[in-house]
Amino acid sequence: MSATRRQVLARASALGAGIAFTGALSELFAGTAAAQNLGRTGYGPLVPDPNGLLDLPEGFRYTVLSREGDPLRSGEGPVPSNHDGMAAFAGRDGRTHLVRNHENRATAKIPVPTVEGLTYDPAGKGGCTALALDPRGRVLSERVAIAGTAVNCAGGRTPWGTWLTCEETEDKAGTNGYAKDHGFIFEVHPSDPRRTGAVPLTAMGRFQHEAVAIDRHNGVVYETEDAFLKPFGLFYRFLPNKPLGGVGSLRAGGRLQAMRVPGVPDLSTIQETGASFDGIEWVDVPDPLAATTPTRLQDYGPKGITHAQKLEGCYWGGSSVYFVSSFARSKDGSGADHYGQIWRYDPRRRRLTLVIVFGPDTDVQLPGESPDNICLAPSGGLMVCEDGNGAQHVFGVTRQGEVYAMARGRQNIGTPDQPEWGEFAGVTFSPDGDTMYVNCYTPGTTFAVTGPWGR
Repeated sequence: MSATRRQVLARASALGAGIAFTGALSELFAGTAAAQNLGRTGYGPLVPDPNGLLDLPEGFRYTVLSREGDPLRSGEGPVPSNHDGMAAFAGRDGRTHLVRNHENRATAKIPVPTVEGLTYDPAGKGGCTALALDPRGRVLSERVAIAGTAVNCAGGRTPWGTWLTCEETEDKAGTNGYAKDHGFIFEVHPSDPRRTGAVPLTAMGRFQHEAVAIDRHNGVVYETEDAFLKPFGLFYRFLPNKPLGGVGSLRAGGRLQAMRVPGVPDLSTIQETGASFDGIEWVDVPDPLAATTPTRLQDYGPKGITHAQKLEGCYWGGSSVYFVSSFARSKDGSGADHYGQIWRYDPRRRRLTLVIVFGPDTDVQLPGESPDNICLAPSGGLMVCEDGNGAQHVFGVTRQGEVYAMARGRQNIGTPDQPEWGEFAGVTFSPDGDTMYVNCYTPGTTFAVTGPWGR
């Protein structure tokens, strides 16, 4: 990012004006550890990478852990393509385990290799791979963690240390050559994948899943549905029969419900940050398996249900769950336009609040277009993967609301005359907070970024 663009951002933040976004930033950091706040310019300007892979601020460095097409260390086949959602877990003897999604459709360039005992549907090309790193960050192993799934986009971690990988599709058996229905959530153990196998958590619904977050107090699971064409998706909660029961407990079933905001059929019509709604209702999904009708189109009674376009990232912070609507476009049938919203739901108060609005007056060349994966950072702020047009960045947001560029992708997947860059995804931090892991979607690349995070 040029100095001029950084100065524009700094002036915007100083004025509190939302050239990048508007909203109550303090809401986003509820429950995070109090850490030293970053300065007005984050970690400083990005330094061009002579190797043409990843620009970072001075003092930071990256290691490429894995690239699509290279051999998996397990010998099971090549590293699959389309690196997406990811999480890091603490292991024994100082090890770190990464579980990484591969958002592979039927046309995927490099599918996840099928492995006996870990494959749901041999025709599915998606799934997860798992990496084990030693205390110095070196790759010890890399193998298939689940295969035969489809369009594994994001997901979420459980309080008991596993990964929930989500299929962002609702294709049924017989579609795209699939032998089984898709659109499910699967549990993946980061260090022992055979302990979880390839079992769909059917009670959690069959729809275009994106991300999940779990209430650590009572085990309620919140789920987003990424439907960018009308009819738009819903925001769900799953009430497990065995809440917080540990590995495999979600297989015991439960109730799937959809959120109803009284009087609000479309969340995109709400544009004023701080807008709050009490008395949020939860309505049972008539048919979670969507045997004949997608869950978002089912009959929720005369009051209807509340929809939102492009529901993506989801995380738990403090006493609330936060979820992202990546964008809304009136031309697609939304009630209004925006370049992204972040909502906060407080289950104790049954209150929904619009925390952040991105645009629509945002300059799409600046931060603030189409937020996607989001994670809490050791600094007490956020890291946001922007899934928009033009250059692709990982942006940081300080506790004061300052937006700064943390990383920029340099792998040109277009042409010299018409460059194009793959989006970032799966940003996450090591258990000790000393390393940021992030994926480039295309070409599939997993980076480990180290440096003066406490500066």
